[in-house]
Amino acid sequence: MSDQNVRNAGFTPSGITKGSLGSSLMSQEARASGGGVSSGGATSTLQELGARGTTHSSGYTSSGISAGSRGSSTMSHEATAHGGGVPRGGTTSTVQSISMGGKGGRR
Repeated sequence: MSDQNVRNAGFTPSGITKGSLGSSLMSQEARASGGGVSSGGATSTLQELGARGTTHSSGYTSSGISAGSRGSSTMSHEATAHGGGVPRGGTTSTVQSISMGGKGGRR
C-alpha cells in the first residue's frame, strides 16, 4: 500500500483534509448510515492508517491483499457478510483502491 496515496486521498496524521477524496468518502458513508461513520468502515480504516503515517503492515499491497494480514481478515469478514463476495464500494474494495491511487469505487 502506498502511504503517499493514502495521504493524497486526504487521510493524514492531523485528520481528514477538507475538500479531499477522504472528506467526500466520509460524507457519503455518514449519509448512507444515517449520520455517522462506522468503526471498521472504509473511512475509519483509511484514517487510522493515515494517522499512523504508515500503511505497510495493513496487508493492502500493489499485488493484492496479503494472506494473514489485517486486510485479508477484513476481506474475509466482509465477504462472509455479503454471501461470499466483496461488494464494490465496501471497506475492502475502497481501501485497496485508494491504496493503489484510485478513487475507492465511489462515484
